[in-house]
Amino acid sequence: MTHKSRKDSEPLNKDKFGFISIESKSPETAVLLLNSPEEEVIVKACDAIFTFAEKGDENKLSLLGLGALEPLIRLISHSSRAVRRGAVVALGSMALNKCLHESLWSRCSKDYKSRLAFHKLGGIPSLLELLKSDFPVIQHLALGTLQCVTTDPDSRRTFREEQGFDRLMDVLSNPVKTDLHAAALQTLSNCLSDSQMVKLVHKSRGLTRLLHFLLAPNAPGVQSAAVDCLTKVAQSAESLQLLHEEGTEKVLAQLLSVDDIGVKTSACQAVAAMSFHPASKDIFRDLGVVPALTQLLRRQSLMLRAAATRALYGLSHGDQLNALSIYNTGGHEILVQQLHEACPKTVASSAATLYNMAAQEAIRSSIVSHGAMRALAEALKSKDTEVLLSSTLCVAELACEEEARAELRRAGGLEALVRLLHSPHEEVWKNACFAVKVCASDKLSAVEMCRLGAFEMLQDMIRPESGRNALGGLALNSLLKSNLSVKYSLMGHLASSDIITCGFYDAGKARPGQRVLTLEELTQQPLNQHRPVFSVFTGNRYAFRTSTFTEYRHHKTINITLKLSIVPA
Repeated sequence: MTHKSRKDSEPLNKDKFGFISIESKSPETAVLLLNSPEEEVIVKACDAIFTFAEKGDENKLSLLGLGALEPLIRLISHSSRAVRRGAVVALGSMALNKCLHESLWSRCSKDYKSRLAFHKLGGIPSLLELLKSDFPVIQHLALGTLQCVTTDPDSRRTFREEQGFDRLMDVLSNPVKTDLHAAALQTLSNCLSDSQMVKLVHKSRGLTRLLHFLLAPNAPGVQSAAVDCLTKVAQSAESLQLLHEEGTEKVLAQLLSVDDIGVKTSACQAVAAMSFHPASKDIFRDLGVVPALTQLLRRQSLMLRAAATRALYGLSHGDQLNALSIYNTGGHEILVQQLHEACPKTVASSAATLYNMAAQEAIRSSIVSHGAMRALAEALKSKDTEVLLSSTLCVAELACEEEARAELRRAGGLEALVRLLHSPHEEVWKNACFAVKVCASDKLSAVEMCRLGAFEMLQDMIRPESGRNALGGLALNSLLKSNLSVKYSLMGHLASSDIITCGFYDAGKARPGQRVLTLEELTQQPLNQHRPVFSVFTGNRYAFRTSTFTEYRHHKTINITLKLSIVPA
C-alpha cells in the first residue's frame, strides 16, 4: 500500500508541476523554486519557466515582474551543469525572443530595466564563461542573450572590459563551431557601436577575418551578419581606407546578386557606408553597382528598396558620373515614384538622391516631367525631420525650372513650404528659406507665398534677437523683388533697379504686421470713401523703371505722377 501510494504520488507531483509550467496558473511558484537547495527542483523550475515564457511576450513580462531575472542570472554560475543549462535556456527564452522583435524592446520600459538589471547583476561575465561550455545549446543561448543585452551602451562597455571580443574571436576562429558563427557575428555587430571595440578589430586584424565570412558558402545568416559588422566598422576614414585596400568593393558587388534578400539588404547598407570613400565610389561605378542597385529598387521588399535607395544616395553624393548612371538606367523615375512611399526613410533617401542628380539640367527637367513636384508637395507635409530636410532641398534645386515652380504651385506645395518657416528645427527652417528664395523668382509664386503670410513670418523670424538673419533676409528680399506691389506698400518706395510690369498696384501704406491684400482680394471689397487703388496696365508692350511714386489720395479721378523710364517688357 505504501509502495502504491509512493507510485501514485510521483505522477501526481509531476502533473502538478506540469500544471504550473503549462497552464501558468502559478508562475510565481516556479520562480520561488529557483531558490531551492535541491538541484533537481531548480532544473524543473527552470523548465517550467521556459515553457511558460515560450507562450508569449505577456508571460515574459509577467516573469520579469515576479523577479525571475535575478535568480536565473545567479544560477548560470551554478556548479551543476544541468542547473546552468536550465537557467540559460530560461534566460534565452525571456531575452532572445525580444531581441528578434526589436520594436517591442523599444516600446517597453520593463525590457530596458531587465537589460539594466542583467548588467548590474554581473550577468555578462557569467555568459562569457558559458561560451566555454561543452554543450553547443548552452553556447548558442549564451550568445543569443549576449546579442540581446549588448544593445545597451553600458553592457557593451562591460563586454569589452571583460575581454568579450577575444571570446567572440575564439568562437569565430573555430571551424567546428560554424553553427555559432551567425550569433557571434550579430553580437559583434552590436558591440561595434563602441568605438573602442572598432579599434580592437583593427588591432587584431579582425577585418581580414570578417571578409572571410562574406563569402561563406550556403550561410546567408553568417554573410548578412558579417556585412553588418563591416558596415559598423566603416564609420571612420581609417576604416574606409583599410576596407578599400582589402578589395571589399568587389565582394559587396558580388553579394548584390545573391538570392537571399537579407544578404542583399546588408550589402546595400555596406555600399552606402563605403560610398563616403571617394576611391570606393569610382570602383563601385566600374563594377556596375549603380545599375544593380537601380534594379533592386523594383523589388518587393520594402527594407531592400530602402537600403538600395540609401546606397544610391551615397554614391551620387558629390559624384555627377554616378548621378548620370542612375539617370541612364531609369533610376530617377523609380525614385520619383518612391516619394509616395509610406516608409519615411525611403522617401527621405529618394528625395536626397534626386537632389544630388538635379544639379544637371537635363536630369532636372526629366525629374520634373515625371511629377516630382506633386510628390514633393505631399512630402513637405510630413512630420518626419529627415523627410523635410531632403524634400525642401530637392524642391529648392528643382525649382530652378519654371515648370517645376508652376507644378508646385498647382499642387498646393507652396502652402506646405510656407508653413515650414515656423519650424523649430534650425536646418529645416534654413532649407525652407532656401526653397522660398528660389520659388520667389517666379512672380505668381511670390504673390501666392505673400498671400499665405510668408513675408510676415520672415519679418518676424529675422529680428536681431532671433539669430536667423542671413537666409531669412535673402528669402525676404527675393519675395519683395518679385512682388513690387507688396514691397511698395510695406516700404513706401521702390529702388531704381525695380521694374514695374503689368499688374503692379498701389494698395497704400501697410501698417506693421498687416498683410498686404492681393489685387484680386482688393477688387472683391465693396466701394467706400477710401482712396482708389492704382493699378498699372502696360498692354504687355512696356514695363516701367521707377524711382519715385507720388500718391493722390483724395481725387476721385485716378492720377498717377511717376518718374518713369520705358524698358522692353
